[in-house]
Amino acid sequence: MCGRVCVLTHPEHPRTRTGILRRPADMSSASLRALCALLASLCPPCSAASAPDPPRIPHIATHFGTKTRYEEVNPHLLRDALSVNASVLRAPAAERCTPVHLTAVIRHGSRYPTAKNIRRIRQLSELVRREAAGGSDGSDGWLQELRGRWEAWYTEDMDGHLVMKGRDELRLLAIRLRTLFPSLLSEENVRKRRVRFFSSSKPRCLDSVEAFQDGLRRHDEAPVYDHEVDDHLLRFFERCRGYVEGVEKNRTALLEVEKFENGEEMQAVIRKVANRLGLPHHRLTPNLVDAAFFLCSYELSIKSIHSPWCFLFDGSDAQVLEYKSDLKQYWKRSHGHTINSLSSCPLFHHVFRSLDKAGRPRRSTDASPEPASILVGHAETLLPLLSLLGLYKDQTPPTASNYQSQHRRRFRTSRIVPYAANLLFVLYDCQRGPRLQLLVNESPVRFPGLEAEEAPLYRDVRATYRHLLDGCDFHQECEGILVGRGPNIEL
Repeated sequence: MCGRVCVLTHPEHPRTRTGILRRPADMSSASLRALCALLASLCPPCSAASAPDPPRIPHIATHFGTKTRYEEVNPHLLRDALSVNASVLRAPAAERCTPVHLTAVIRHGSRYPTAKNIRRIRQLSELVRREAAGGSDGSDGWLQELRGRWEAWYTEDMDGHLVMKGRDELRLLAIRLRTLFPSLLSEENVRKRRVRFFSSSKPRCLDSVEAFQDGLRRHDEAPVYDHEVDDHLLRFFERCRGYVEGVEKNRTALLEVEKFENGEEMQAVIRKVANRLGLPHHRLTPNLVDAAFFLCSYELSIKSIHSPWCFLFDGSDAQVLEYKSDLKQYWKRSHGHTINSLSSCPLFHHVFRSLDKAGRPRRSTDASPEPASILVGHAETLLPLLSLLGLYKDQTPPTASNYQSQHRRRFRTSRIVPYAANLLFVLYDCQRGPRLQLLVNESPVRFPGLEAEEAPLYRDVRATYRHLLDGCDFHQECEGILVGRGPNIEL
């Protein structure tokens, strides 16, 4: 293999993309060396000397909540972005099983900050440049960088758009899934449009589904993108009146978050950050501390650098800020209010309709079932569906007052919904009948109540969710204001 790494810099924004020249299977070593020599003469900037060092990963990188990189959940991808672990697909050894359908619900890839967060970033940057004096903890080096050399290069027109790394995340995910399920995501199935693609209307999702399709096609094929925009499926939360009025616009719905922001743990973090910057405590708000914390995340996921903003936080600070983010997601999108999960009824029924169709006995004259359905949405798409399925539900819900007892909680969005998060339903045709395996971020997860098997019989899964399959009517659930502070539907 030629060990050259070329770095391609986007002409408008300081983001990079890396690629490695790989040796084709039918190319001799001599031919490869000749090709490398030719490339070296034609592309001097891509010389080995200019190859960047691997980025230093901040020690707090695993605590960024929904702004966490996918590699923090699957660190083996840092060594090989195309590596797959086929052993996770454990159909029963005593049965011959063949995968017949895949439904994948995927979050978009890494993105720029939203316009609202970009305004906070600029406000924070101006405050630090103007007033930060530095503390007495030896922080002068990185503080001087923040005050002088660091540029607030984010502009509001970026507003949550996908970055180059986000495209790569979806493209590489597609390649890995194609490797795991070659019969379902075959070139022929994609070319004949037997694989259906759905996307949210947001540009970051449209770009993500196109990047995923790029990963499924051969390199010499001209890109022909084919997908359906369906916000009813993927932005259901905007169309559910019970959710919008009962949670989104209800100030008391996130009371636990507000109490935690004013509580001892969060106020201690604000004081520490203010001291490190040499600012009066009252000059920093929770929103500005969030902006600094997530700047560390954005710089890592967009530019692959260890940002000077990361030095403002130690491990305990990061855990507090991660908990605040998890509180918000729990009460706004997950188990905190019953309507949060019920709003995902349209997506839930779409998934099981696809599985039912693929698992139904067929006559020889029937058309083959759809091999795959790929849906690309948001963290706000996945969290309610995961909650409706009964996943990541702790016995004691997180609140403003129980931070110390929540360190081993299952509901940790940094692990559940990083960029490019994915929920995979894999249906197998087996001797005893169809079986269903569930994977989250490419790792097996067991259905609640069916923990004895990684791939239970599909009829048992349907029996577990019978109350939702027979009910969970979107119109009925969403026309009322159905906020409940208690636990979600019991399975």
